[in-house]
Amino acid sequence: MTQIDVAYIAQRIIELCQIPSPTGYTDEAIAYMEREFARLGVETRRTRKGALIATLPGLDTGNHRVLAAHVDTLGAMVKEIKGNGRLKLTKLGGYSMNTIEGEYVQVHTMEGKVYTGTVLVSRASTHVHGAEHEKQERNEANMEVRLDEKVKCKADAEELGIQVGDFVSLDPRAVLTETGFVKSRHLDDKACAGILLGLAKDIVENKVQLAATTHFFLSNYEEVGHGAAGAFPAETAEVIALDMAAVGEGQTSDEYSVTVCVKDSSGPYDYELSRRLQYLAADQGIPYKVDIYPYYGSDASAALRAGGQFKAALVGPGIDASHSYERCHVDSLEATAWLMLEYLKR
Repeated sequence: MTQIDVAYIAQRIIELCQIPSPTGYTDEAIAYMEREFARLGVETRRTRKGALIATLPGLDTGNHRVLAAHVDTLGAMVKEIKGNGRLKLTKLGGYSMNTIEGEYVQVHTMEGKVYTGTVLVSRASTHVHGAEHEKQERNEANMEVRLDEKVKCKADAEELGIQVGDFVSLDPRAVLTETGFVKSRHLDDKACAGILLGLAKDIVENKVQLAATTHFFLSNYEEVGHGAAGAFPAETAEVIALDMAAVGEGQTSDEYSVTVCVKDSSGPYDYELSRRLQYLAADQGIPYKVDIYPYYGSDASAALRAGGQFKAALVGPGIDASHSYERCHVDSLEATAWLMLEYLKR
């Protein structure tokens, strides 16, 4: 078995999850990846849209490969400052508002100040509102941010420098348990960003010969559907999107294997490439699953819709409670990294 430094991957994931990076506010997370690739000796460049491309040389210089992950996450923006000084939100990315009720947040102002707060329903106290508390729909209209400041009216919040359009990030609560579980928001897709760093570390330190020039693409707008649109190098022949495998009822994916997703909401992925990955996993003894996600899209499908002319597949570690408070196991991280390393060598 290939030796994957899964402890390194898990630590990078924890650190990445702790960096606020809701879609549109990702510069710090991209800079983190940039610094870590540089420390490993891997050259990078930024696209005009702010994504990051790390390049590793390989034998075939005419038919490049891309492994794509994303560092942008779910989050929100300030939609309105209410008369009582609390903040109404508009979502960034697709999630249910009930999954963030009671969550701690940070509000990032245009001037660079950061304020903390909590997401609550507008009638939050059962002792005040009784049954009305339970009857409220958990949606953008009925939920708000209570700032941890002495704010009593709209003017008080504005005096802090808070305004419509400020980004709001969710507390990830990132934890690595003694049993090997990584629990955090935003494992979609910082788990796979960490895997890319682990791959780069193994390739550089062990002088692994890659079959083709390979680019690790770190997208910054995946959660809103256009992260990798029109962004891959012209020589790209194959793309594998590394993104979470959704674990749940009716799915084959689990938290201890790598999953090859053969179809999502955009349709089927490339048959030959997907089968090649399955055969490779079976041949190498890598624990794997095959699954379909009807409510899911990836950077690979975004790139194909933008006119990409390459084979594309979707692979990832099993993530429980996707787009909520997520969890995965180091076994799944290791299996995903192992499969990608074997693929890149052939």
